Parts: sequence; structure tokens; C-alpha cells
Amino acid sequence: MFKKFSPSSDVSGQTSLKSSVQRSIRSGLLSQWKIDPETLEQIWPKKEPLTLVKCRDHISIYTLHGEALFFQHFDEPFFPTLRLLHKYPFLLPMVRIDRGAIRFLLAGAHMMCPGMTSKGGYLPPADAALPAGTPVAIHAEGKEHAVGIGITKLGTEEMRTVNKGVGVETVTYIGDDFWAVQTL
Repeated sequence: MFKKFSPSSDVSGQTSLKSSVQRSIRSGLLSQWKIDPETLEQIWPKKEPLTLVKCRDHISIYTLHGEALFFQHFDEPFFPTLRLLHKYPFLLPMVRIDRGAIRFLLAGAHMMCPGMTSKGGYLPPADAALPAGTPVAIHAEGKEHAVGIGITKLGTEEMRTVNKGVGVETVTYIGDDFWAVQTL
């Protein structure tokens, strides 16, 4: 999604959001990310105005004082930025890829099922299985922080049984053009 992103050419406009829109976004974040209101208050204080940055391909980036907090494509789920995910690693459920898949992720590829079902990979256990269409933090074997964010194309149990094809579609990753943008 952000493999080629330039604020000078891809941003079409910025607008401050009305308080009613901010309330609906806040309630959507609380239900989707399964976090408590105090944590959301730390991330985005209620009295602080949120700015919507509209970009090409119907991407909406929500910023606070110029710092991107989260983004959305059409009406898909909200994704935190990688910088926010590094501060609050519990925002999204985690999957882990093995060492062999790291170079492909950093080149912008989607994550294949074998990279997550091998010895160095990790998928949540059956009692915490994730359905298809769930935003996830992509961790890499041997790394402390998330190296990417994606959305599951298959349920985690289906990834285990099928064990081929794309399991997680990569949305953003360390080293893409969105990662390089400090402020908008």
C-alpha cells in the first residue's frame, strides 16, 4: 500500500475532523483494537484535534500534530502506524515470520504461509485463532519490534492446514516510503 509514497505528490488534502467524527473514530478504535480507554487517551488525548490526511487510492491517514497515528483504506479496519505499534506493541495480534522471509518482507512482498508455520515462525494457538481479514503485526524471528503490518488473507488455522499461498497481505513495513515520513 505504501511501497511508493510521497507526501508531496500523494497527499491530496488535509482537514480537521469534527468532534462527532472523532467520537465515532474513537469508538471504532476501542472496539477494533481491544484496548482500554486509558491507553487510547495516552495515544490520542480527547481534547486534541485529529487531522485527516487524504491520499491517493482512497487512503486516509489520521494525524495528531503532524504525527501519523493510524490509517485506513476505504472502510477497511484501522491500522496503527509502525511507529505507534513500536510504542504500543499490544495494539494488534502478532504473527511471526522465520529468518528466511525477512528479506522478502523488507522488499514489500506478502507473507506466505510456510514462513509462519516453519520452526522460526509463529501463529496464534487454536484457542486464539484469527479469522481472515484481521489486521496483524508482523514480527520477524530474532527481532524485538514488529517489522510490518498486514491483514490476514486466511484464518490462522487454515494457514496451518493449507500451508501454501499468501497468508498475510503486507500493508506497510520498515523501510517503505511511509516509514520514512516523520510528519505530514
